[in-house]
Amino acid sequence: MPKPFAIPDLADEVTLARYPFLPQAKSWIANMAAKHQIDIDELLDGSMMDRARVRARSRLVDSVDSKDGVEVASLGDIHTEEGRLLEAFSFYYARLVVGASEDERLISRWAQAEAERAQHILEKDDAVTIIANTYLSEIECGEDGIWKIGLSDFIELCTGITGSRWRLPNCEINEGWVTLHDEGDKYSSRGKVARLLRERMKEEIKIDALEKMTKMDESLLIRLSEPVGMIRGLVASRTAETIALIGAGEEDWPPCMRKAVAELAEGVNVNHFGRVFLGSMSRCIGLPAETTVDFFRSAPDFSEGTTTYQVNHLYEREYTPSGCSKLKVNHNCAVQTGDDRLCDQPWMDHPLKYIRAKQRRRKRQESIEVGIELPKTGDA
Repeated sequence: MPKPFAIPDLADEVTLARYPFLPQAKSWIANMAAKHQIDIDELLDGSMMDRARVRARSRLVDSVDSKDGVEVASLGDIHTEEGRLLEAFSFYYARLVVGASEDERLISRWAQAEAERAQHILEKDDAVTIIANTYLSEIECGEDGIWKIGLSDFIELCTGITGSRWRLPNCEINEGWVTLHDEGDKYSSRGKVARLLRERMKEEIKIDALEKMTKMDESLLIRLSEPVGMIRGLVASRTAETIALIGAGEEDWPPCMRKAVAELAEGVNVNHFGRVFLGSMSRCIGLPAETTVDFFRSAPDFSEGTTTYQVNHLYEREYTPSGCSKLKVNHNCAVQTGDDRLCDQPWMDHPLKYIRAKQRRRKRQESIEVGIELPKTGDA
């Protein structure tokens, strides 16, 4: 992805504490650690870092529970050195915990939440200029407050964002620059820059956490087992609650449908093909449109109005879900050979067949239990 050849200098400690994932923050955090004698033992167990660990846990919980990312407000005043220490090292501790989970989905979910937090701050923070120049190769703001971004940067970042305003045919493009026009308070030019930066920040945070994950030794994993267990348990409970609320019959759902529901519940940005598949499957098995909309509530770019419109469109046009071959090509199949005996059957080429087969097998089993054996069918 395009990046500037050199990142701008950044000495403002408040900005570094607000965005501790910035590349400029690494040396600052290292200097703060040396100045205050904060080593790994102090960070994990020391009394000085008690409040930082509390703030870190709130960051982790927000990444699971909140629809708007990590809570913006810190536990301390970021304009004091103590407050800056708290914010910077709470981020560092949270990154250790998600790395120790060795769960890439959890890491992605946390990176998404941290990036959403940063986006909300950037929408009002004058530091948006220097941060934009940190992550983007071509970005500028005119005297009228209207931002322009290089076409290559825009193309790279807009693909992860839903909405017609982010599609090239709907943008003003001139000599390799995309103009980000104001569209009211919600989609101001500055707000659009913050939204695009969120995509870049999310990727940088995720890559950094994955790199840290590969360097964890056994002793550190053991020491972090308690907070890791806390966040894993929270994710599991939220996913179970989401699926339980969907309605009866989930025991018959094919793995691909379960995968889509679970990933959306965890805040994973399921691709367009997977979303259409889930909506059309829901329609075919008789779930109300309102229930299908609920599937998407934890999606990174969830919008009540947009999602309701799109789901109703699928229902009204009576979309039919794609078969197994297309699901595999589009990375929406949830199993490999041997994971599910039913999926391994040579005739199993469509998720709706999976549901019918599960229902017939269950009915047959119930009939056997009452002494009436039904004849077998070819796809059961």
